[in-house]
Amino acid sequence: MIIMPKRALISVSKKDGLIDFARFLVNKGVEILSTGGTYKLLKENNISVVEISEFTGFPEMLDGRVKTLHPKVHAGILNIRDNKNHRETMATHNLKDIDMVVVNLYPFEETVSKENVSLDEAIENIDIGGPSMIRSAAKNFKFVTVVTDPKDYGKIINEMDVKGGVSFETRIDLARKAYSLTAFYDSMISNYFNRLLGIKFPEYATVSGRLKEIMRYGENPHQDSAFYVHPLIKEVSVSTSKQLQGKELSFNNIVDINSAFELLKEFDEPAVVIVKHNNPCGVAIGKDLLEAYLLALECDPISAFGGIVALNRIVDKSVAEEMKKLFLEVIIAPAFDNEAIQLLAEKKNLRLIETGEISKYRDPELDLKKVVGGFLLQDRDLHQLDDIRSLPVPTKRKPTDFEYKALDFAWKVAKHVKSNAIVYSNDRQTIGIGAGQMSRVDSSKIAALKARKPIDGLAMASDAFFPFRDSIDEAAERGIKAIIQPGGSIRDEEVIKACDEHGIAMVFTGIRHFKH
Repeated sequence: MIIMPKRALISVSKKDGLIDFARFLVNKGVEILSTGGTYKLLKENNISVVEISEFTGFPEMLDGRVKTLHPKVHAGILNIRDNKNHRETMATHNLKDIDMVVVNLYPFEETVSKENVSLDEAIENIDIGGPSMIRSAAKNFKFVTVVTDPKDYGKIINEMDVKGGVSFETRIDLARKAYSLTAFYDSMISNYFNRLLGIKFPEYATVSGRLKEIMRYGENPHQDSAFYVHPLIKEVSVSTSKQLQGKELSFNNIVDINSAFELLKEFDEPAVVIVKHNNPCGVAIGKDLLEAYLLALECDPISAFGGIVALNRIVDKSVAEEMKKLFLEVIIAPAFDNEAIQLLAEKKNLRLIETGEISKYRDPELDLKKVVGGFLLQDRDLHQLDDIRSLPVPTKRKPTDFEYKALDFAWKVAKHVKSNAIVYSNDRQTIGIGAGQMSRVDSSKIAALKARKPIDGLAMASDAFFPFRDSIDEAAERGIKAIIQPGGSIRDEEVIKACDEHGIAMVFTGIRHFKH
C-alpha cells in the first residue's frame, strides 16, 4: 500500500539535509508540525510550519522536557486508520492524523563523550519525547512513515515523486531501522550509568555498536560478516582508525590488526609487531622503526609473508622501502609521511591504516567472547609488571641485568600469544614463538624449531605455570638461561629444582596470561 502523508511532525537535532526535505514535503502539500530549534530553523527559511504547542493547545513546559508527550500527538500517530472504533474516537476528540514522523535524538553520545561532563548535563541530553514518537510511529508503520536518518530523505523524496507516496516495503524497513536506533540509544544510556556506578555485570547486559563496514566475508568465504564499533570509545584502536589506501578489509584482517596493535601498546620504545593468523610471528624494539622492523622480520620472515605489520611511530620512507619488499596485507601505524604514502601506493592492494598518536589511555570496556546462545564478559587483560626486579626469584641463581631486560620483553609478548604460549627472546627481539599448542612442552619445542638464530643464553617466557619439568629440560637443552612464568603449580618445587640443576634463573610473576 502506497501512502502519501498529509501531515508530518519534524523534530531533529541533526539538521543536515532538512531544509530541502521539508521544502519538498510542503511542495507536496504536506502540513509540517515542529518544535523548538527545528521550528525556528524552518521559519527562518520561509518554510510553512505549525508549532507543536499550537497543534496540541498546550505550551512546551518544564524547560522543554514536555512538548510532544501529548494525546494529540500520539493518538495522531498511533491510530489505526482502517479501525472503525479508532476513527470514531479521533472524530469525537477532534484529533488529526500524523502520517510521518521525522525525528532524530538528543546528542547523548556526543555529550557524554566530552571531558568532565556533569551528571546533570548528561541527564538533560537523554531524549524522552523523541524515542516515544519514534516507537509510536514505528509500531504503526502500516500507516505512518518514520524517518530517523537524514540519509533516507533522498529515498523518500524519490518514492513520493515516482510512486505518489511511500511504499509499505519502505515503511517497514524504516520502522526496523527506527527500533535499532532506539535500542542503540538506550544501550548507551544504560552503559553510561553502569560505568558511572562502577557496575561491571548488570542484570541485563547490552552490547551496542554502530556499523562501520560490511566485510567482504567472514573467517571463510561462505560466512557473511560486518564490523561494528562501540559508541563512547576514546582509546586509540583499530575501531577508531581510518584506512588510507588498499582494498577492503576482511574479517580476519580486523582480528589480526587488533592483535598486532594491542601488543604494540605494551612498548614505549620504537616497536614493530608482525602478526599472522592472530599470533605474533615477530616482535622487536629498536633505536628507530627501521631497526625494529628488521629485527622483527628476522624472527620469522616466512610467516611474515602476507602478514600484518603494526608500528608505533610515524612511518617514513626508509621503513616503507623495506616493507615494500615483502607481500603484506596491512600496515597500521600512528601516521605515514608523504614519501612513505607515495611509495606504498605502488602496492595498490596493500591496506594502510592510520590510528593517530597512541596514548596511555585505556577504555574501561569489557572483553566479550561469544558462545552459541550467549556470551561471556570479562575485564580486559591490561595487567603490566611495575618492576620486574621486585618479583620473587625462587632459584639459586638470580637473573643478570641483560636477562631481566630480556625476561621483561618476552613477558610482554607472551601475554598476546595464544595459549599455551612460549616465547624465546633477547632484550629487544623475539627469537622463537610457540603458540596455541595443547601441551606446554610442545610449544617449547616449536618455539625452538621456529628460531632462526641461536637461543643459547636467552630468556624464556611462559604465559602460565609449568605442570612438569619437561619444558625446563627442553629449554635448558637449547641453552636458555632465564625463565619468567606465573608459578603456582603443585610441581613448582620440581620445576625450581630443574632450573637449579641447569643453572637457570627463574622469576615468578604470580599473574597468568591465558589467551584463548
